[in-house]
Order: sequence, then structure tokens, then C-alpha cells
Amino acid sequence: MLGKLVTLAAIAGAHGVAGEVRLKLFGDGVVALRRHLGQAGAFNDGNLTLTAVRDDGKGGAIARLAQCTDRNGAESLRGTTLAVPRSALPPLGEGEYYHADVIGLPAVSTDGTALGTCIAIDNFGAGDVLEVRRPDGKTFMVPVRTEAVPEWDDNRLVITAAWAED
Repeated sequence: MLGKLVTLAAIAGAHGVAGEVRLKLFGDGVVALRRHLGQAGAFNDGNLTLTAVRDDGKGGAIARLAQCTDRNGAESLRGTTLAVPRSALPPLGEGEYYHADVIGLPAVSTDGTALGTCIAIDNFGAGDVLEVRRPDGKTFMVPVRTEAVPEWDDNRLVITAAWAED
């Protein structure tokens, strides 16, 4: 888990002519990015250094990268994600988790049946929902609540059998 990269933002395009970029934010947004401000090569396996970041007031951010000095450079980075090693993220409190720690975990039911693999975590407003792909390719969704997902660890998710029925 420590070598896994976690995406904090994605470059949506250029902002202005001086090389700034517009960011689509994930997770804690600007707060998460500021933790890595000025750390040489903090992003993308040492290839990008964030030198400035500010909230754009629209749910995104405007950032400056040391490696980008003009609009053409900023445009060429469109679609690039800003990712850091999982080990660079702050420790979690009780009941908290990083999506990157859960996506990819195998899921089993409380009766021991293999259910598939967690492929996504969504939030439609009422809390996180796991999407699990069964071995036959079909998917099902389960809310991240104790009655539906009574336990998980670094190796697997346990889903209450009633929530995993076809």
C-alpha cells in the first residue's frame, strides 16, 4: 500500500498566459495540495513540483508548477494527474479511509462467498457507496455503513450477505 499513488487533482487546462493551470480537485481539495507545496518533485514520481495553489471559487483550483512557464506548457499538461505516494498522505482518524486503500480489494460475504472486487467508490449525497464487480462482470453497489460492510482491512472487504444478493 505504501507504494501506491493517490491522485489529488487533474489538470483541466491552462489559466492565463504565464503557465498557470486549472485543476479539478479530488479528496480534500486545495488543503491536500498545500501539504505538498514547495516539495521538489512531490508529484508524479518526482516529475512535478507545485510552487503555488489557490482556490478558484468554483470548486477547483489554480496552480503553478515549477516545470511549466508558459501557456503552451500548461496546455500540454491537460489531462495530467497530480499524484503522490500513499505514504505521503496524513494518518487517518477512526472510521476514515482513503479510497485508494479500498479500490481493488477483493470482497467476500459474511457467509464466506467470494463476491468480486471493489472497482469504485461513489458518493451521491447520502454517503459513500462501494461498487463491486462480480467475476461474471456484473456489478452491485453497497453503502459504506456498518450493517452493509461490517469490516474491512488491507486484504479484503466483508459485505453482509443480504446486501450482496442478486
